[in-house]
Amino acid sequence: MSTTATEISPELVRQLREKTSAGMMDCKKALVEAKGDLATAETILRKKGAASASKKAGREAKEGVIGSYIHVGDKVGVLVEINCETDFVARNESFRAFVKDVTLQIAAAMPLYVKRDEVPASVIDTEKEVASVATKGKPEAVAEKIIAGKVDKYYSTVCLLEQTFVKDDKKTISDLLNAKIAELGENIIIRRFTRFQVGETLPGQAVPAAEGETPAA
Repeated sequence: MSTTATEISPELVRQLREKTSAGMMDCKKALVEAKGDLATAETILRKKGAASASKKAGREAKEGVIGSYIHVGDKVGVLVEINCETDFVARNESFRAFVKDVTLQIAAAMPLYVKRDEVPASVIDTEKEVASVATKGKPEAVAEKIIAGKVDKYYSTVCLLEQTFVKDDKKTISDLLNAKIAELGENIIIRRFTRFQVGETLPGQAVPAAEGETPAA
């Protein structure tokens, strides 16, 4: 027997809304489609969120905010620019909460890029070369799969959108972004970020010598 909207409890709708940030009616429809199964309903909403994001991807997003975060102890700081289509959404409480979550993610997970097409080809070539060491003596098709898997793993480590969300290991930042686009009805773009850490070595800068050591020439 099929599940109807009247058989979906408000408590179940509330739980799904808390997990996905989707609208109440969207949550209810997803639960009906999933016959009351919470996990299946969450998957349905994620797919709809991804489809919604794809449709809005070409729309101009020139509003937004610069989000900031300073970690306890003042040793790590983050700046991130996240764009949306209107100032109305930029001032929305849910949008601001999303920005805060992204700054926390950057502080904790230390991504290097927003998305994979920002990763230099030379870096990926190096990752492939390293991965190929584990494929010695294996058939070519198997070796290719191993290397592709290692590269995908690298992307999931260094690309913000592909990282697992630090507050919920069942979601990626891309999932979070797509859900927010579906919820707010606008294209949202994580444009760029900078992460600062006290004492870190900057690109092109020599590693500081430890106390009592002579700096390298």
